[in-house]
Amino acid sequence: MVTQIILAILLIVIAIALLLVEIFLLPGITIAGIAGALFAVGAFVYVYSTLGAVASGIALVSGAIVFAAAFFWLLRSKTLDRISLKTDSNSKVDDSDLDKIAVGDTGIAYSRLNPMGKVKINGVIVEAKSIEEYIDEETPVRVTGKNLSNIEVVSMIEPFDAANE
Repeated sequence: MVTQIILAILLIVIAIALLLVEIFLLPGITIAGIAGALFAVGAFVYVYSTLGAVASGIALVSGAIVFAAAFFWLLRSKTLDRISLKTDSNSKVDDSDLDKIAVGDTGIAYSRLNPMGKVKINGVIVEAKSIEEYIDEETPVRVTGKNLSNIEVVSMIEPFDAANE
């Protein structure tokens, strides 16, 4: 029975460690998070099947308390300060080229728009979003909308409709 308890504690500690690694060190990769969740489920199933429902409940509550304590300790500790980014980026996107373009202007698709790409309008190459699904390179386009970071365009070539021919 002692080995079963030690194994259960070990599985829960591994699960907590993997979940904390996912949250603080490898966010977005999800491999550690999935492994941590699997270890946690496995630990609680193991405890339930070998030690019973009461022990499983105790393990679940104590595991949650240990996880919360470790989470808040890591948030407040200086450990994260050593690995976190401290420099601020003061750079800004140069959107002065967008001022030279107005709704209704025409140009060509400089690259394929699927739905984002580059267009050349009034001699300026800017990022654009296609309102349609896809616009080939070198296709004439017309500006239909404009926001802070890009413009919206549509193809000036009418799509071929075989049903109406």
